[in-house]
Parts: sequence; structure tokens; C-alpha cells
Amino acid sequence: MQALNLSSFNSKKFKFWSFISMFLLVFVHSYNLHVNYLQPWTIPGERMTVNSFTQYLFANGLLRFRIPMLFIISGYLYALHDNKPYKQRTNKRLRTLLIPYLIWSAFGLLLTYVLELFPYTKHIIEQTQFMQIDEHRTLLHQYKWYEWLGRWILVPVPFQLWFIRVLLNYNIAYPWLRNWVMNNTGRSIFFPIAILLWLATFGTPFFEGEGLLFFSLGVWMQKTNFDIQSPNKWLKPLPWFVIFIVVAIIKTWLAFNGQAFLGNAVYPVLLVLHKSVVFSGLVAAWFGCDALVKRFMNYHWFVWLSGFSFIIYALHTPILFYVNYSVLPLLEHIANYRILLFITLPFVIIIFCISTGALMRKVVPKFYSILTGGRGL
Repeated sequence: MQALNLSSFNSKKFKFWSFISMFLLVFVHSYNLHVNYLQPWTIPGERMTVNSFTQYLFANGLLRFRIPMLFIISGYLYALHDNKPYKQRTNKRLRTLLIPYLIWSAFGLLLTYVLELFPYTKHIIEQTQFMQIDEHRTLLHQYKWYEWLGRWILVPVPFQLWFIRVLLNYNIAYPWLRNWVMNNTGRSIFFPIAILLWLATFGTPFFEGEGLLFFSLGVWMQKTNFDIQSPNKWLKPLPWFVIFIVVAIIKTWLAFNGQAFLGNAVYPVLLVLHKSVVFSGLVAAWFGCDALVKRFMNYHWFVWLSGFSFIIYALHTPILFYVNYSVLPLLEHIANYRILLFITLPFVIIIFCISTGALMRKVVPKFYSILTGGRGL
């Protein structure tokens, strides 16, 4: 159903980018260099090769506009429905965000617990250090009950669920956020602070800089009738696309070589370049890919696939994470095996997620609706 004053094309555009963002997320999580916990300032920890340069360029550069895109879309769409009572909207978000969050977090814990029962998969989990809680405890079986509770509620094994957690908090805080971004005095204070928090990569379990800024920006854009279809002269996609590509390449090169020239000063430089890549990529993608949106959203098969955005998001990790660690040692005899895995494994996982989602939607539609918060039915 078309939402209020959202045009048919923009409705399709939101759906297109929601799906593409989830699709690309799997590639980011397929990153398999030695230092694989990616921050804007991450140094890869190995020499620059075609494999390492390509993985870093995409996973910590070109694909990083996705989360701001999703937050802007979420803020814009949420602001469309101010005619509905706050309590009704909040209760709905508890059903469509909190319940799936708790279920998928529990699934990640249960899957990990079961895998630890078998020597081979237990060794893999130890190698990943994914469940390490201190110097001596590296397995979920070694957790105390309150540590289990903490992993379930605050630090899910499917770590991508942080997006749902903070989005729910922004939805709950929406009346106050809306007032701040629409009040001249509040806006002049709020947005500079939000921008600084985003630039600083500030984060807590309940709110963080990136989501706060771009969710609020989406709210502001909807409330001010900002033209999200035709860019003004400052948002023309071509120059932003050039900035996006060039800065991403420079940032990647500096991640491998910058420390030799800049010392520790390379870290803030990488941070600034990373934020530049994110913003330029966001503008270039949104305003520069309309032809792709029109083309693909006319394909029945693509529209059908886009209905599985949420199941891809929720299901792919930790499965991808564990498969990555288990498969890598088996492929060491193959040339360029790491870049091959980086490219191919996401497709395998996405096919698995969509197949699982399609089967569940057909066999147990009510349960599937609970798992996805009613999405993709």
C-alpha cells in the first residue's frame, strides 16, 4: 500500500534500497582479512595485494553508505504516519522490532550452543574468538546466567541486530526528535551535536551517532517536504560519485601505507575520509541510480526477492561468520582463495536465506510473520 504522500516511484525506491542495503551487508560481513573487526580507522594488518585492497575498498569503503541509507528511509517513513496515536505506533514497533530482535538473538545463542557440542565446530568457535568473554573463557558454555542474558539482550550473537535495537529507541523517542529537528532553536543545537557524534563514531547499546543523525535527517526531510527525487545543484550525483570513488581509493591505500608516512596521525585521517566516503556514497546512490531502480523494480523476480530483505538481514549472521572460518583453511591450496570466498560466499548465504524464508513463508506463514515483524508477506 502506498504510504500517504509518498509517490509510487519513491515507494519503489525505498524498497529497492532497503533490499540492496541488506544484500550488500552480507558482502561486508564476508570480509576475511586478518584484522576483521572493521572500524573507520581500521588498519588491515597485512600487506597490500589485489585481494586485500579489493576487500578493504568494498567492505570498509564503497559499501558503507548502506546503514545511513536505511536510517534515513526509516526516519522518513516513520514521519509519514504522525496521524496515528503515539501509543499505537509504539506498540506496533514493539511487535515488529523488539519481538523479532529477541527471537533472532535467541536463535544466535542456541545455534552457537549447539555447535559447541561438536568438537569440530567447537574448535571453529574458539578460533573466531566470537564468544570470548575474558582471557580464560572462549565458549558460550562457560558463560554465567547473567552473561547469557547480556548476550541475549544487549550484545546479540547476530551482531547486526544492533540496528533494530537502536532504531526501536529512536522510534520511541520520535516525538522529542521531531520537535528538536523542527524547532529552529532546537535544530541549530541538535544537528551540530548529532553530526559531531557521527564523526566521532560514538556508540552505546541504546543510541549511537550514525543512526541518530540519519534517522533524524529522514524525519526532517519528510517534515520539510525536501525534494528526495530531484537533486538541487549541490546534490547532483556525478560529482558526488567521483568524490565517492576517489576518496574510497585514497582511504584504502592509506589504510595499508599511511602509517609509514603519517604515523598515528593516519587514524584520524582515515576517520575523516571514511565519513566522506559514506556521505558521498549516500548522495551518489540515492540520486544517481534512478535508472537502475526503474529497471529492476519492473522485474517481477526482483520485486519477489526484495520481499526477503529482513530474513537476509536477520539470518545471515552468525551463519556466514562460522562458515567463513570453517571454509577458509580448506581452500588455502587454491590461488586467490580469500577474494574468491569474499565474492562467492555471500551469494551462497543469500540463496540459503531466501530459500529458508520462502519455505517458511509457505509452510508456517504465521511464524514467519512473527520472525520478520510482518515484513515480506
